[in-house]
Amino acid sequence: MIKVLFVCMGNICRSPTAEGVFRHKVELANLQDNFSIDSAGTHAYHVGNPPDARAQDTALKRNIDLSNQRARRVNADDFSTFDYIIAMDDSNKRDLLSVCPDGCEDRIHLFLDFAECNETEVPDPYYGQGRGFEIVLNLVEEAADGLLKHIHGNI
Repeated sequence: MIKVLFVCMGNICRSPTAEGVFRHKVELANLQDNFSIDSAGTHAYHVGNPPDARAQDTALKRNIDLSNQRARRVNADDFSTFDYIIAMDDSNKRDLLSVCPDGCEDRIHLFLDFAECNETEVPDPYYGQGRGFEIVLNLVEEAADGLLKHIHGNI
């Protein structure tokens, strides 16, 4: 069982979108029995809340339902539980590394390191206007394909 945790700051926009997209791609590949997938935030701003309505609406347009997810904060056990801890941006990665137990640092990755694009970070769409959530979804889909290819090649 490969365990993957997606992490952003509040766990209501980027990381739940990544969780939903990755889960969808794993199911399409009929690999769901090989994976445990979750998401969390580095901060506790939105614990217990569902994903942002704009993230849910954007994902649902691509037949990805995020409505059952609830925000939670990263905890100490996550570093030993998950094989891959996927940060959406450099700030999230720094926050994770600052609380990461010794010996688990190699589990933390930037999500877009698995994508074939010119971007290095998934931008936070929370305060933005316009197509921010659509841009996030496009980047997340690209990175999810690369992550699945990377992991599937190592199963």
